[in-house]
Amino acid sequence: MATGTVSIMTWRSRWEALKRRSQELEGPGRGLLAAKTAVACGLAWYLAPWVPFAENEYSYYAPLGALVSMYPTLMRSVRTGLQTLAGVGIGIALGAAGLALVHAGGPAVVALGGVVGVGVLAGATRFLGAGGDWVAMAGMFVLLLGGADADQFSISYIVTLAFGVVVGLAVNLAIVPPLHLGYASRRLSQLRDAAAGSLRDLADLLERGTGPREEIDTIVSGLRRTASAVAADVLDADESARGNPRSRGHREERAVNDRRRRALEHTVFSIRDLSDALFRSGGEDDGEPTVDRTAHEPLVTAIRACADLVAAPLESEDADDLVSAAEDAVAGYLSTVRDAGAPSPEAATVGFCLQRILESARPITR
Repeated sequence: MATGTVSIMTWRSRWEALKRRSQELEGPGRGLLAAKTAVACGLAWYLAPWVPFAENEYSYYAPLGALVSMYPTLMRSVRTGLQTLAGVGIGIALGAAGLALVHAGGPAVVALGGVVGVGVLAGATRFLGAGGDWVAMAGMFVLLLGGADADQFSISYIVTLAFGVVVGLAVNLAIVPPLHLGYASRRLSQLRDAAAGSLRDLADLLERGTGPREEIDTIVSGLRRTASAVAADVLDADESARGNPRSRGHREERAVNDRRRRALEHTVFSIRDLSDALFRSGGEDDGEPTVDRTAHEPLVTAIRACADLVAAPLESEDADDLVSAAEDAVAGYLSTVRDAGAPSPEAATVGFCLQRILESARPITR
């Protein structure tokens, strides 16, 4: 009866974490990861009765260990598995301390509160990471369910869980270890297109002469959200290559992805600053261009030329022509501003932003 209770409580305690992790499965290899997780859990459950130093009645901890160790990248799987075992180990020690207090005549409710309270505090430490959730739970299990057989329960608990983690890591490594560099490259191309599209939208607003403030803000905020999501995907992909035997021969691809990510991050920051410099608040709802109207046409030309350069595919055959066109267009805008007299701070900032976009785009196309 106690075994069934522990099993139900354990699975329920992990449900919210599993729902959060399901968002990660929306990336590359979702189906493969799900299949590997199923295989790992089934294999851990089948082999659990042969785990030394552990009682068979606690075999359900083996598939649980396999489950918590299955992540989209090998390094994250290793890190999470070790953090989980560390959290359980600390929790077992707390539970043992609580039992000692009870055996010494202390109130059981005080021991329980102390174990849970200290477990929650200990679980908040950064080095435990995902294992922090297990500290209080493991301590409570040892205190409430260990009873006179607490030593055997604790050993079975951590040994069987560790066996499941090992099985999960072995399956993750043996069956097509995930390598997401190609996915990261595609995501970077999506960000490149989004950045170019944002520049063209700003040029359209400038041609119109005004636009709803909400529309101006939406252009930049949408681009920033995309940039944040893509940066996370690229870093995850780079992590998937660490310790991965499939990553041999992909060093250049990793370097190119990192170079593109940094260049596009700079481009996105410059587009944000460009938007702020281009439009001032013209009232409650509208944004008015800050640049003198005589410079609108060369400015629109410069923004569109920069957009064409940003949109160019990696190692585009037209890269040199696009760079030259953008340089000429930006120089033409700056010349127009200078010829009109002392440039305003906004006009100077716009020119600086365009030059930064141009410079950031060079590593993307060459």
